Amino acid sequence: MSYSTYFLPKKLNRFMSIGLCGALALNLSCKNAAETNEDQEDERPNIVVIMADDLGFSDLGSYGGEINTPSLDRLAENGLRFNSFYNTSRCCPSRAALLTGQYPHQAGIGRMTMDMGKPGYRGTLDSNTVTIAEALKLAGYQTAMTGKWHVSETNTLNNEAQLKWLSHQEEHDAFSDTLTYPTSRGFDKYYGNIWGVVDYFDPFSLVNGTEQVKEVPKDFYYTDAIGDTAVAYVDDFVQKKDPFFLYVAHCAPHWPLMAPEEEIAKYKDTFTKGWRQTREDRYKRLVEKGILQGDIAKLSEFMFKDLNWEENVNEKWDSQAMAVHAAMVDRMDQNIGKLIDKLEETGELDNTVIFFMSDNGASSERPSQYGPGFDRAGQTRDGREVAFPVDKSEEALPGSQVVHSGIGPQWANTANTPFRYWKARVYEGGITSPFIVHWPKGIKEKGIVKTQAAHIIDIMPTILDLAKVDYPEKFEGRNITATEGKSMLPVITGASEENVNDVLFWEHFGSRALRKGDWKAVKLDGNSNWELYNLAEDRTELNDLAATNPEMLEELKAEWDKLAKKTDVFPMP
Repeated sequence: MSYSTYFLPKKLNRFMSIGLCGALALNLSCKNAAETNEDQEDERPNIVVIMADDLGFSDLGSYGGEINTPSLDRLAENGLRFNSFYNTSRCCPSRAALLTGQYPHQAGIGRMTMDMGKPGYRGTLDSNTVTIAEALKLAGYQTAMTGKWHVSETNTLNNEAQLKWLSHQEEHDAFSDTLTYPTSRGFDKYYGNIWGVVDYFDPFSLVNGTEQVKEVPKDFYYTDAIGDTAVAYVDDFVQKKDPFFLYVAHCAPHWPLMAPEEEIAKYKDTFTKGWRQTREDRYKRLVEKGILQGDIAKLSEFMFKDLNWEENVNEKWDSQAMAVHAAMVDRMDQNIGKLIDKLEETGELDNTVIFFMSDNGASSERPSQYGPGFDRAGQTRDGREVAFPVDKSEEALPGSQVVHSGIGPQWANTANTPFRYWKARVYEGGITSPFIVHWPKGIKEKGIVKTQAAHIIDIMPTILDLAKVDYPEKFEGRNITATEGKSMLPVITGASEENVNDVLFWEHFGSRALRKGDWKAVKLDGNSNWELYNLAEDRTELNDLAATNPEMLEELKAEWDKLAKKTDVFPMP
């Protein structure tokens, strides 16, 4: 029986190629380090990590948003929400940090997935890394992943043949080195995209195991495929007594803005009130829900002071863009709901730890300005031209397969309410993620908001703590760089009120920051001055204290330099 037939429902068999289960790609000498008697129940929890892509801090209903997200709201109400959980500010570096517990430069992906010839910038997971899946597999866990991988090396696709490959009009070799695919990094099963950007109705770089998925049915929508695959994996997991680790990496709501028409219609009028009013409404709900305290986290000023919605000549296009963004989040939530229902139906929900987060803040990018190339197809499979509406033409409204667009900086500033900035910047708007933890068996106080600072590098140590596994010093004969992360378990269980990690560090394309306790130094880019904020009093970074507290700024800058050298930020390309 084929891999796709055995592990996936009939609905999925229509769009998954027949491939290998990936077992041959695994190191068969790795024995189960936590082998138990077959009749003995393994009481360690199942672990599910769900990652959204380019989700704004206040997009979810449980974080003050107007988007319908009942599934994630359910997890929040019966679990924990964090208001100071950090990512790395960009897709692939966050995924590298999540998977390895290392800062992204240590893991080899300090920028993007292109090899730049420097130790911290190799574009794929380095040999000094071990993944969560590899460590848990040795500890007796079943492992699977579905969705966006984005930690294998990629190269720009620009010539005619490559653009035809992007459009599924030609077939080429593997999308990247298959030895860097998930099935070679500890995952028994994998269905998803190797590269970053996808056409949601017909994704590029889609694989089953290591085999390319060459066609999809007419009614395909990628968020649904990821959701259905996750459910099918759980159905397979529960046939065995071993606990499981499932990584569900959604692409939504990353551009291009694409969603089914019926989903977009739900939000047709939601955002016609514009950026400023949406920000004010979200902020009010954030405070009412206790996510943030109004005296500490004041609403930052809209970053585009001269823009007024009432004078916006692109009102129809802009409100449609945010409606599609909302529709993509809504559809993702529906699929997360299917996974929760399956865990409940199989009796696994109570002892399953679910982590939900985003890889960065909402994106300011306008991919329409880029045009076709790299990972953006200029045509569909059947030869229809894809529009890149730089001028926000009403003839090319966002949402369909033949329009390539993003929400842009004004909506990104709105989606990240109450913070400033967005993806790729290391101000709070770029690096703060909604973070939900759900674990009925282990969380005592449900529905509360945690204020302790934690980082995506803390996820792997937390998971290994849950699985009763030490972070490996060696793996398959390789020396592994020690993690800078720390277990969040004491905070999750209520045993500690301290920050998970007292010193946290960022660098991305020259944007730099360091948080130590409640103090944060931040620098917009390589040419800007350092700024200093006391987050305990000014969470939204409105009052720069660099001039009045130069000693603290120098202390944090020195700490940043030390960590930059330690984590392979230097030499920079």
